[in-house]
Amino acid sequence: MPIEHLHAVPHLTTSSPGPLLHLERQLLDRQTQIEAWLRGQWLDTPAPFYASVDLRNAGFKLAPVDTNLFPAGFNNLNPAFMPLCIQAIQLAVERICPEAVRLLLVPESHTRNKFYLESIATLMEILSKAGFEVRIGSLAEDVTEPQKVDLPSGRQLTLEPLVRKGNVLSVAGFSACAVLLNNDLSSGIPPILEGLDQPVVPPTNLGWTKRLKSNHFAHYRDIAKEFGAIVGIDPWLVDPMFRQCGEINFMKREGEACLQKNVQTLLDDIQKKYDEYKVNRRPFVIVKADAGTYGMGIMTVHSADDIASLNRKQRTKMAASKGGQEVSKVIIQEGVYTFETWGDSQAVAEPVVYMIDHFVVGGFYRVHTQRGPDENLNAPGMHFEPLAFAETCVNPDVSKAPDSNVNRFYAYGVIARLALLAAARELAEI
Repeated sequence: MPIEHLHAVPHLTTSSPGPLLHLERQLLDRQTQIEAWLRGQWLDTPAPFYASVDLRNAGFKLAPVDTNLFPAGFNNLNPAFMPLCIQAIQLAVERICPEAVRLLLVPESHTRNKFYLESIATLMEILSKAGFEVRIGSLAEDVTEPQKVDLPSGRQLTLEPLVRKGNVLSVAGFSACAVLLNNDLSSGIPPILEGLDQPVVPPTNLGWTKRLKSNHFAHYRDIAKEFGAIVGIDPWLVDPMFRQCGEINFMKREGEACLQKNVQTLLDDIQKKYDEYKVNRRPFVIVKADAGTYGMGIMTVHSADDIASLNRKQRTKMAASKGGQEVSKVIIQEGVYTFETWGDSQAVAEPVVYMIDHFVVGGFYRVHTQRGPDENLNAPGMHFEPLAFAETCVNPDVSKAPDSNVNRFYAYGVIARLALLAAARELAEI
């Protein structure tokens, strides 16, 4: 059976496909220039160890809305991607520690989240098949001796307490060449990870203790302009505009006037672009924590009045992110509609693209049956559908239509790598 028919692909439902078809055609026509430019960028600014990028496809616009540098969800990738993952991991590890044989994996501390632990099990499988011995060193305070965890898939993980001697981190005598972080450090950088002689990848300063989404998207904005000049497109077609305020306290309603003003300014800017491209849609923005993940501290806003009318429950929801961390800074990001739908129920879907080093290694669709095209899909009730192509997002076919499955996935891969390049520039700063 042809690869193209192995799995369903979300249907793009939009009355205004023209600009995106133009974008996809430009990507196909300029593929050689795009790939050559990206190769040069990776030489100047090497990519982070791994990343996942959430994309939104509005038909008239295709843009990243979030970039995670400590990705979970490896268990949701199509198993056909395993060879790509193995090869990319080998090259990524070789770059940080050429003689590496052993790796120490430090995951999140929520040991009861079986979905997350399935991702860790898959990541360990990739690392093992790539030729590395891997052990899991847990930061959780209740892991004081080796703990075996049985998973729904039938696999088993062993979590071990971290041991630090001098500036070397280990578990039970297992000394590793490098420490691989899969913990976004939302609660801070623990002293046990500071000042190590071993490489720590990604670096602790890329965790949410230090990192800001507004800084990431500022880099992305510059990249979109460079890319637009190469491809011959309006950068807005791939770039979500954004604004930010200073300090904000949702519970005390401090900084609210600044937030309202910036929301209205951004809505006005989006409307101008909608008018230019004859987009008959209502502009919206996403207000979300400037640091953090797991879909927490996010709201859709259609009017500045929405901010003034927040009730206590809504303010409480916005006031804290993962781990109960207080939200004191927010990014106001242009809302990008998603007009991709999955299945007979036409559930709203968005692609998530995974990369190891600078290689696209797979992805999946995040699908939500209870959310609309202008809402955050990273929320309880979502499920995942693996991308359908073994060739993943790197093999376009100019003989097919610009929006054919294989070419749409290539477009995803290009835009995801632009977001990865923004993260690479963040990494270069530190």
